[in-house]
Amino acid sequence: MSDIGGPPFRADHVGSLLRPEPLLAARKEREGGWITAETLRGVEDDCVRQTVAMQAELGLQGVTDGEFRRGSWHMDFLYQIGGVAKTDQTLRIQFKNEAGTIEFNPAAHRVAAKLSLDETIFGADFSYLKSVAPAGTVPKLTIPSPSMLHYRGGRAGISEAAYPDMAAFWHDLAEVYAKEIAGLNALGCTYLQLDDTSLAYLNDPAQRAYVASIGGDGEHQHLTNIRLINQALANKPAGMTVCTHMCRGNFRSSWMAEGGYDHVAEALFGDLAVDGFFLEYDDARSGGFSPLRFVPRGKKKVVLGLVTTKRPALEAKDELKRRIDEAARYVPLEQLCLSPQCGFSSTVDGNALTIEEQKAKLRLVAEVAREVWG
Repeated sequence: MSDIGGPPFRADHVGSLLRPEPLLAARKEREGGWITAETLRGVEDDCVRQTVAMQAELGLQGVTDGEFRRGSWHMDFLYQIGGVAKTDQTLRIQFKNEAGTIEFNPAAHRVAAKLSLDETIFGADFSYLKSVAPAGTVPKLTIPSPSMLHYRGGRAGISEAAYPDMAAFWHDLAEVYAKEIAGLNALGCTYLQLDDTSLAYLNDPAQRAYVASIGGDGEHQHLTNIRLINQALANKPAGMTVCTHMCRGNFRSSWMAEGGYDHVAEALFGDLAVDGFFLEYDDARSGGFSPLRFVPRGKKKVVLGLVTTKRPALEAKDELKRRIDEAARYVPLEQLCLSPQCGFSSTVDGNALTIEEQKAKLRLVAEVAREVWG
C-alpha cells in the first residue's frame, strides 16, 4: 500500500485498543497490592510489544501502544501537568447508547496552582513504543488536546488565586504543551495526535448550552480552543506530523454528543494548524460530508472514521467505498484516508466487542484502503 508522504496513512487508526486479559489481570493485582509497579510495567511491555506486532501484521503503518498503560485516554496525562490536582468530587457524566444511558463518574480535577511541566509526559512510554516499532512503521503517540484541561469544568475548575486573569491561564497552558511537544521531539516522536472531543461536542447545541451554563461562551468556545492549540504548535518541529482526532464521546460503546461539523467547520479546517484531521463519521450522529468543503486543497489530510468501534458487525466494503466517493466530492481523494471512527478502548473498560472483532475491523480498514488507493 502506498503512503501519501508520511502520516496520517491511507489506512490508519485512532490509537486506543482493547486491553488483553493478562494486562487487565495485572492491573487488578497491582491495585490490590499483590504485585509491584515494576512487575506491572513488565506485563505492559509484553502486551505493547505484541499489539504493535499485530498492527504491523494487519498492514498498518502508524502503530500505537494501544494506550495500554492508561486507565483513561486523557486524565492519566492531565494529572501529570504541574498545578493540576485531583479533587474529592466526582463528575456525573451521562453517555447514551441504543439501550438508554450509562453513567460515568470520573474524579474531578482542578487547576489549583500555576501550570508547569517538569518532565515529558509519557516520554518513557513513547521511547518503549519506538523501540519495538517494526521497520517500515511509524510510532504514534496520542495525548489529549490542551482544550481538554478546560472544557469540562470551565472557569470554576481553575483557581482564581492562581489565575485571576484567564489570559494568563491560556498562555501557560499553551506553554506547557509547547514544552511537551519539544520534549517528545527530542525523543524521536515524529507522529503526534491531539485528541480533542470539545471540537466535536461544540457542534451539539446542548453542549454549547452546557458551556454557557458554566460561565463560558458556548457559541465561540471553539475559536478559543483553536487559538490555544495554534499557540501550542507555534514552534512545532519541522519533522513532526501533528493531527487532531475528534469524536462525540466514546465510553463502553456509548456516546455523549451529536451533530454535524457545521458549527466549527470553517474555523476548524481553515485555521487549526494541524496536518490532518481524524473525523468521526460512522453514523448519522456525525452529519454529512459537506463541511469538508472548508478543508484547504492540497494541504491537510482528512482521515474518514467510517468504521465503527462501538459495534462488532463489520461494515460492507462497497458501502465504505461509496462513502469515500461521497466525501471526495468535497475533498480530493488524494487527501483522504480511512480509519475507525474512534479508539476501541478510550478507558480501560473498552467497547463491547472482542479483540478478534477489533482485529477484523482494523484488517477491513487496511484492505479497503489498499483497494481504493492502491
